[in-house]
Amino acid sequence: MANAYWVATYRSVSNPDALAAYAKLAGPAIIAAGGRFLVRGMPSHLYEAGLQQRTVVIEFDSVDHARAAHDSPAYQKALAALGSGAERDIRIVEGV
Repeated sequence: MANAYWVATYRSVSNPDALAAYAKLAGPAIIAAGGRFLVRGMPSHLYEAGLQQRTVVIEFDSVDHARAAHDSPAYQKALAALGSGAERDIRIVEGV
């Protein structure tokens, strides 16, 4: 079974306070679900059509584990705290 990677990019943040409330809840929820944060921050350098967007990469043992983390009650509480405070693109990608 291949590891899976939850990749999130932040297109915009309209409410930094909501994002802070989300982060306070989301990190512990994701770690409790077996997630391991590999990347958190802004790009160090951009190539081709790269965008200057905050990027987060979290490793899980499988796609099922990543989906379960997203769908967990603890993470859903974090999403409720975020509300419409940020526009993000989130993908779960299976490793090779």
